[in-house]
Amino acid sequence: MVEAKYKQLAATLEQRIQDGTYVVGKTIPPEIQLQKEFQLSRHTVRQAIALLVQEGYLKSEKGSGTFVLRRNKENLSTEYTSTKKIGVVMTYLSDYIFPEIIRGIEGKLSEAGYSLLLASTNNQHEKERECLMQMFHQQVDGLIVEPTKSNQFNPNFDLYAKISQSQLPLVMLNANYDAFHFPCARVDDEQCGFLATEYLIKQQHTRLLMVVKIDDLQGKLRLNGMMQACEKYGLQFFSEDIITYTTEDMKNVAAQVLQRITHIPEITGIVCYNDEIAYKIMHELKLHDFHIPEDYAIMGIDNASISGLTEVNLTTMNHPKEDLGKAAAEMIMQLIDGEKIENQLFQPFIVKRKSI
Repeated sequence: MVEAKYKQLAATLEQRIQDGTYVVGKTIPPEIQLQKEFQLSRHTVRQAIALLVQEGYLKSEKGSGTFVLRRNKENLSTEYTSTKKIGVVMTYLSDYIFPEIIRGIEGKLSEAGYSLLLASTNNQHEKERECLMQMFHQQVDGLIVEPTKSNQFNPNFDLYAKISQSQLPLVMLNANYDAFHFPCARVDDEQCGFLATEYLIKQQHTRLLMVVKIDDLQGKLRLNGMMQACEKYGLQFFSEDIITYTTEDMKNVAAQVLQRITHIPEITGIVCYNDEIAYKIMHELKLHDFHIPEDYAIMGIDNASISGLTEVNLTTMNHPKEDLGKAAAEMIMQLIDGEKIENQLFQPFIVKRKSI
């Protein structure tokens, strides 16, 4: 079996430390330089550095860089080995809103002297299992986990049961698994869907298309909110007014939307599960000479950076992102200290731009 790229890079960097290429007390080259030298992604470079941090060769300091601690890990100081490790398992690391969430987690934990071990599931159950096993192997002191396909049965529930029984501190991020009652930090997704839909209704749109991702619990809750808004304002909707998709078939959604609005000309507004799918839909409509908001009003959710990069900036619902990451970090540290904690629920608000 071919060794993972981040492990290959870690081995190369470790060799440079041991042969003196990277000097104790000095910084190693910055991530971007390592990316260019080894032709690897930022995520892979970060994973390699994180592994060497865990093994005691390196120490990352915010704003200063990554320093070489020891040439041989047998000589690690007691102070270093006592550093608590927090495992962070996300669906994605470098895409969409996730870098900002991770920045919030990392900043808070670093301030308190914790080290961080990052892993990504790519929203696949097999990868989630690998990530959790990696965290067990690294003997982390706590976990922050974003669930994988949280609206589906999860074959990894045995591992979460093991975590619960072992009383390893764990905080869920963005959603929770219904089978467990781990503390959770998330945005009020139902309210996101409600406010997004309500805003379109108040702009006199009388027939809406709802585009929702259904393999994650966030999608289920956002759809609930959308339908609640329609019910409150007496807006009738039909089964063909809802398009659902999963992680695997997202690439087909924009074409489905185009087909649906062509078939149902009464639709004038589109409320989307998130900004990523809203961006794809806007791009598809532009290719077919539709104008936004003149022909169709489009509403996103999450206030991702992509929402401000479109030709017509996207009206969206705010997501706390970095503040959410900070809250999750605070929660896991409190759990480790034996404190009782409560779930953190962030309230969304509308970010008004030009797509409505």
